Amino acid sequence: MAADLPPDSTRSLQGLGLVGNGQVSMLIDRSGAVVWGCWPRPDGDPLFSSLLAADDGASGRGSFSIGIVGQARSEIRYRRNTAILETTLEDDRGNALRVTDCCPRFMMYGRMFRPAMLIRQIEPLSGRPVVRIRVQPTEGYGTSTLAARLGSHHIRFVGTDQCVRLTTDAPLAYVADERPFVLDSRLGFLLSADDTLSSGPKRTAADFVAQTEAYWHDWVRGLAIPFEWQDAVIRAAITLKLCTYEDTGAVMAAMTTSIPEDDASARNWDYRYCWLRDGYFTVQALNRLGATRTMEGYLRYLDSLVANEAGLDLQPVYGLSGEKILSEWEAPGLPGFGGRGPVRVGNLAYDQPQHDVFGSIVLSSAQAFFDERLSSRGDRGRFERLEEIGKRATLLFEQADAGIWEFRGTLRRHTYSAAMCWAACDRLSKIADRLGMPERAGFWARNARDLGNRILSRAWHEGDGLLSASLDEKVLDASLLLLPEIGLVEWSDPRFRSTLAALERELVVDGFMMRYRHADDFGKPRNAFISCSFWWANALAATGRTAEARALFERLLAARNEVGLLSEHLDPRTKELWGNFPQTYSMVGIITTAMRLSSRWENAL
Repeated sequence: MAADLPPDSTRSLQGLGLVGNGQVSMLIDRSGAVVWGCWPRPDGDPLFSSLLAADDGASGRGSFSIGIVGQARSEIRYRRNTAILETTLEDDRGNALRVTDCCPRFMMYGRMFRPAMLIRQIEPLSGRPVVRIRVQPTEGYGTSTLAARLGSHHIRFVGTDQCVRLTTDAPLAYVADERPFVLDSRLGFLLSADDTLSSGPKRTAADFVAQTEAYWHDWVRGLAIPFEWQDAVIRAAITLKLCTYEDTGAVMAAMTTSIPEDDASARNWDYRYCWLRDGYFTVQALNRLGATRTMEGYLRYLDSLVANEAGLDLQPVYGLSGEKILSEWEAPGLPGFGGRGPVRVGNLAYDQPQHDVFGSIVLSSAQAFFDERLSSRGDRGRFERLEEIGKRATLLFEQADAGIWEFRGTLRRHTYSAAMCWAACDRLSKIADRLGMPERAGFWARNARDLGNRILSRAWHEGDGLLSASLDEKVLDASLLLLPEIGLVEWSDPRFRSTLAALERELVVDGFMMRYRHADDFGKPRNAFISCSFWWANALAATGRTAEARALFERLLAARNEVGLLSEHLDPRTKELWGNFPQTYSMVGIITTAMRLSSRWENAL
């Protein structure tokens, strides 16, 4: 009965945690329900789709819920330094249970074991808790529920295109009938492909959880974290790791689709793909922490993209296996987050001109030529392929494009796009110098000087004393905060400092930075783009305003949800999280800002 279920939290991002292993991922809410999880990879059909359902998940459709009857309290947290999630549920009589969730990831037979699998353990903590299990996977983006077929120790869920097996030592009749029962011992649930287990579910679940915990502890020990804000940085790093698709090395912008950017705007997009811009920022942050394997995987992904793109007509976004066509359509079976549809699948941004993509590829790839830790080093062959990208950058840097914010109805000559084309030329000069190719180094240095002078000349508005986000007209947006980061101007440049002051006057709302204030294809934005506030904090620190930067960073950390995750947008008035979740851009900001602001280890101890 719905009355036995705990108050639903799927209409808020506050109580959502992420588990995953580089193959699959699941979002779990504080009531113990898996509310989003695509299968058999993160851009697939959602096996669990109640996050975007109409009835708040009360029917159980599109979820895998483990609930305590008569719930009065709940708590969700990660095990320290892991991607293992624990949910504690307590009823109104003091009976309590714990749900432990993870997707297994550890070394087995000399290779990483990361199957499409979710492990759930439940165990009583006090009294005699009464538990109800509901498993109602969907397919066709919520249009139909998979049929349940009972086996000896498992339930097969079969649909037209999906077939998964839930193996458990819980009473199958109770699970199949969604009937409450007393939980008096630990039980295991393993959701996987339609395969049998070599040992019992309780033993297998316990073993896989223990080995997964050991893996994450070992991974975290290898991170070069800052002295301050260690917990926040570790959680951000683990989350970024979970947002990679390890088979190809692709980095996803987020794990969800169509969580709206604000309460009523239809700004609902599918972010389960690899934006080359986001990928660059992500691997840059992980590289600063020493997570080089993730970076190497992404560099291999980029290398394959460049090799397969005839004519180098590079897109801003690709599928997880390099798919080029990401046709966009609306899923009729899902009304959306809180009924705020539409739910979109695919993303038309793949067909947009976004010229910053050239810089994103060269800046990401440059690491292979300078980092001695990497097993696959950059060579002349890779440099020559990158030169072709540089040539495209010099041809297109002044051409209008959709820009970093992916405007659908407006093309401008965006300063940031042009600046990233400059960055492509600048880094090619440095790579050529590293390879001992002085002629090519000089060639690309001259190109960079020419582009840089032309960009700054056209972007600077002397009368207003600011750099514009457009080469043709005065436009303010937060992408200007990145110009010193990529090296086009110095942090101390008076032009940047006056631009920073203008951005603070025009774009800051209740202590957070908007990406822009002008109307776009959907009207004027109402919520703050979280990454922009991290960029602002970095700019404050770099221009000597350290106390302000630290205060802003603390405000941003306070905006994280219960388990330390951030989405894409934030309502600056209510501090409510909006947008796809968890957002890699936002989690990157935690790492880069903490590393800039933190006291040094040698000075702190």
